[in-house]
Amino acid sequence: MASMNRVHQWICSSGKWARGVEQNLLPWALDGVELGTETLEIGPGYGATTRVLERRVPGRLSVLEVDAEFAKNLQKTYGDRVEVVHGDGTSMPFPDGAFDAVVCFTMLHHVPSPGQQDRLFAEARRVLRPGGVFAGCDGRASAMFRLLHLGDTYVPVPPETLPRRLRAAGFGPADVALAKGRFRFHAAR
Repeated sequence: MASMNRVHQWICSSGKWARGVEQNLLPWALDGVELGTETLEIGPGYGATTRVLERRVPGRLSVLEVDAEFAKNLQKTYGDRVEVVHGDGTSMPFPDGAFDAVVCFTMLHHVPSPGQQDRLFAEARRVLRPGGVFAGCDGRASAMFRLLHLGDTYVPVPPETLPRRLRAAGFGPADVALAKGRFRFHAAR
């Protein structure tokens, strides 16, 4: 199964999506989050979120992308300003405590199983420094969200399970907020 179907790819690579990310999604997802000087973004895909983060992160921004072609394109676009690493969020190629913040946006539902999502959560905690924050957002399961993902990898994260799952990965209490069709989360190491 493909991670993203053609319609989904078209939407996520569009200017309209990039504007929505910049004007609405990231300001909402990161409301109240201090990113710190070393930030890791997991799963940037086409880089709409990376474009915003590179201006918002006060220090070094690294991105971890599982798709080789996306990573190559991110390197071409952001390589002089962002550390682009091709790798898997369930087995991150970074040392323990390397980052002040780890973030991911609208990508958790593309992780192929709840078990792999939980491994990603544990890895996010591992690469965070004490006091660091794991934050992001994702879509909520719905018929329309499912239609967009026909032929995609689609494993939505039930937001009501997220605090328990993040605690099991070693995080402190998680703040989860719901909005129409999406949720955001913040949890500290």
